[in-house]
Amino acid sequence: MSETESCDVGLWGLAVMGQNFALNMASHGFQVVVGNRTHSKVDLTVSRAKAEGDLPLVGSVSHEDFISKLKKPRKIVVLVMAGKPVDETIASLAEYLEPGDLIVDGGNEWYPNSIRRAEELEKRGILFMGMGISGGEEGARNGPSLMPGGKKKAYDLMESILVKCAAQVPDGACTGYVGPIGSGNYVKMVHNGIEYGDMQLIAEVYDVLRKIVCMTNADMARQFARWNDGDLSSYLIEITAKILGKEDDVTGKGYVVDYILDKTGMKGTGRWTVQEAAEQSVAAPTITASLDMRYISARKSERVTASKILQGPTEVPNVSKPQIIDDLGAALYCAKVCSYAQGMGIIKAASDANGWNVDLSQCAKMWKGGCIIRAKLLDKIQAALAKDPSLPNLMVDPGFAEELNARQMSWRRIVTLCVASGVPCPALSASLSYFDSYRRENLPANLTQAQRDFFGGHTYERIDSSGPHHCAWTKKHKEIGNLNERSAGEQGHR
Repeated sequence: MSETESCDVGLWGLAVMGQNFALNMASHGFQVVVGNRTHSKVDLTVSRAKAEGDLPLVGSVSHEDFISKLKKPRKIVVLVMAGKPVDETIASLAEYLEPGDLIVDGGNEWYPNSIRRAEELEKRGILFMGMGISGGEEGARNGPSLMPGGKKKAYDLMESILVKCAAQVPDGACTGYVGPIGSGNYVKMVHNGIEYGDMQLIAEVYDVLRKIVCMTNADMARQFARWNDGDLSSYLIEITAKILGKEDDVTGKGYVVDYILDKTGMKGTGRWTVQEAAEQSVAAPTITASLDMRYISARKSERVTASKILQGPTEVPNVSKPQIIDDLGAALYCAKVCSYAQGMGIIKAASDANGWNVDLSQCAKMWKGGCIIRAKLLDKIQAALAKDPSLPNLMVDPGFAEELNARQMSWRRIVTLCVASGVPCPALSASLSYFDSYRRENLPANLTQAQRDFFGGHTYERIDSSGPHHCAWTKKHKEIGNLNERSAGEQGHR
């Protein structure tokens, strides 16, 4: 091996996530070469490596120089903005690659793009993986959740690096082989959808505490800290307590959170999750409600105008505040279970449709550390899915069913209180409706199907005989011909 071919892995794309993941790999003893479109970030990363323990990391001055410093078969992690920049980076790197080399895209990419790139690179003998990375800047540096998808031989090339650099929990690293190309991106996408739901649920609980219970920021911070010591323990609950207790660092008066404009940004993965839920015919009302609230929050000027025109209730229920706080904890727990159930349902449906064979219990394990949705609850989810991989829904796992049944009245009281008080709780109420709909043996869908048959001749199934049926609802209705042809293409019958 020539002197230049000394590095175990390369990382191209040195925004903060890229810098931190490169330093993470170097911290675990891997020889890393880094590259970036602008060379100043290469210099910065090399300087950081020197300052953070003289880590084995070197820079490069061009794509060709970057590739020349890698051992064969070459392993490259790309962390640039999703979309066209990824294609451009791959094209520039592939010019110097050989059959058997591997590119890993670690961005939040739409999974069909990863499938396309893998197919294009396969023609040249170059391996490709799409890998979800969760944990933000801190996770990238100290141990994120890593969700790689691609050919197994591609994963095998990276396994030793990924296992050492991922977050570690008592039962192992928060990574593993997810499945064929596209599956890693998909699991990360759904992770982000669950994250949307979780954040919205917490925001609604916060709103009840401040608007109905009338708690101070300091009291709310202490309450979230108490919840974080119990069943609700999670990264998002933990940081909520810290956020609510942070005094304003600009004015020195009040708290930072109260100076933040109530408009929530987003980068698209939540929308992708809702689109995929629809594509897979999987109900995801908690995640959908969270996305809708981000859209509504963005219409700030409209809401300001509407607040002067539309009115809420003038009389609100008088409820014991300690009771509300206790009920809120139970309601939040139940709704979180529903959000995870919906996310797992989307992954399972896509895995079945695409032949990915994704292990849902492994997904839960990968999310237990390093990532944004890490939570104590995931231990139970992992155990439930490992015990019964064919579980149709988390809610019917005996352990979760017992908890949901026992806590449901607290959940119902909170949703009722919010409705009566004019405090929106779309994710909490959507989760409850999801629970109530799923537990019902009979739904009013029979009337909906009758209406479809009335105006469109879409046929229906009867409870006393098999096959499609049609009714001549009035004298104006005529025979509609072959009923099997009329019902062909119907979706949603699972």
